[in-house]
Amino acid sequence: MDVLPLVALIAASAAVAGAARRTPVPAPLLLVAVGLVASYLPGVPHYTLDPHIVLPLILPPLLHTAALESSYLDLRANVRPVALLSVGYVLFATVAVGWLAYELIPDLPLPAALVLGAVIAPPDAVAATAIARKVGLPARITTILQGESLVNDATAITAYKVALAAAVGEGASWAGGIREFLVASVGGVGVGLVLMVPLHWLRTHLKEAILQNTLSLLIPFVAYAAAEQVGASGVLAVVTVALYLGHHAWQVDFETRLQEAAVWKVVAFILESAVFALIGLQLPFVLKDLGEYSVGEALGYAVAVFVLVVVMRFVWSYPATYLPWWLSARIRERERDTDWRRPLVVSWAGMRGVVSLAIAFSIPLFVDDGSRFPARNLVLFLTFTTVIGTLVVQGLSLPWLIKILKLPGRDTQAETLAEAQAQNAASQAAEERVNELMEDERNCLPEPLEDRLRTVLERRRNSVWERLGHANPVTGESADDTYRRLTREAIAAEREVFVRMRDERRIDDEMMRTLLRKLDLEEAAAYREVDD
Repeated sequence: MDVLPLVALIAASAAVAGAARRTPVPAPLLLVAVGLVASYLPGVPHYTLDPHIVLPLILPPLLHTAALESSYLDLRANVRPVALLSVGYVLFATVAVGWLAYELIPDLPLPAALVLGAVIAPPDAVAATAIARKVGLPARITTILQGESLVNDATAITAYKVALAAAVGEGASWAGGIREFLVASVGGVGVGLVLMVPLHWLRTHLKEAILQNTLSLLIPFVAYAAAEQVGASGVLAVVTVALYLGHHAWQVDFETRLQEAAVWKVVAFILESAVFALIGLQLPFVLKDLGEYSVGEALGYAVAVFVLVVVMRFVWSYPATYLPWWLSARIRERERDTDWRRPLVVSWAGMRGVVSLAIAFSIPLFVDDGSRFPARNLVLFLTFTTVIGTLVVQGLSLPWLIKILKLPGRDTQAETLAEAQAQNAASQAAEERVNELMEDERNCLPEPLEDRLRTVLERRRNSVWERLGHANPVTGESADDTYRRLTREAIAAEREVFVRMRDERRIDDEMMRTLLRKLDLEEAAAYREVDD
């Protein structure tokens, strides 16, 4: 097996994603654009988007990281809009877009059109999270979009299986479709519920951080495979387990959390970068063998399907937002800030991504009677153009739309004040506990160490309050910036001494690494004091 193309893909996509951080263009859009151009450059390998790799090996860790970073409490508070989008909208889009495509495109059978509808129905978890993070959507809208994208893949995959059964001649019925949906959804959540407690118990009882992080890397694959093995939704199993683990992450050893955050950040960065580059690199494959449809005709249908996808999301989002609001006084009381701008942003933020393409590439070449799957390559082409269209058109215009609508952003001053109040209460509890412990002679400390312990507690309590202060009139730095700079300079001076002593053979390399690790932890702790 030649691994050089894979290494080249990872390295190039990571480089493009890194360069995107210096531009106003979100990394997913730049990666897709570079992939489109690179797909026709001489010498660039042909990268096929294999659904047998994407769905079981790439999707689980991406869903896992997105769910870990989500808030279970926020999702529970927004369960109605999330469910209406992740289940209701996906089923609506499958039928509505599929039927309209059937009416619009000559010689496209209805089952194949419904397959197309199911394939392009779900907004993508990776795209939604990446774009939302870049453009700074309001907190509640971000929660709703993330919650939708975590669950809707399960709905879409189930709808796709039902539509595909009808398209290939295996037969499908409403009763069978409902039964399959219930098995997939209830079974996926059930597998997640069964796995989450023992997996969390293992995480809290393994003593070595490296073993705990190895387990952490295996968890999404274990959850996905276990659910798929019993015919349930692997997507829902992964999300259920990850939400539970993220909600209880505070019970895990601090060293594990530090390593785990770094490891998953790298994994997510590599996979997200490679995934969006792969989307662009699929262009030569989807242009092949369009059959009786010319490229011009296919492009015309692509524009029409893209418009259908965008319009149908608006058609669903506004009634789904306002009907419950009008019908329930309780909802009106709880969601007083509901206005026309929020469903507009939710509708426009429905970018499609790699999951749609992976499902489309899994469409079989032949149906049960031995004939070719009708219009398979046209379905692939329309899926590809819809993904590209939503990422480029909606992704590029979303920041502009948010700016024009003047949506209220996060109130950083209020958040900092709430953080300071919480830290003050926690520090008081810590000081009371220290005073209580110091009364026991077994906990006696030398006076310098006791003073240091109390100074650390006081610094932690005061650091957030200092963030509310004014900038330094001389340097223009905030108190946070000054604290970071001084901490970095002090630790750098210590680090230079350790390295010099190693070079002079006064300490060995092992001792130097131990001392440097302590400095690294202190520097990380100092940054977290002001960042978190």
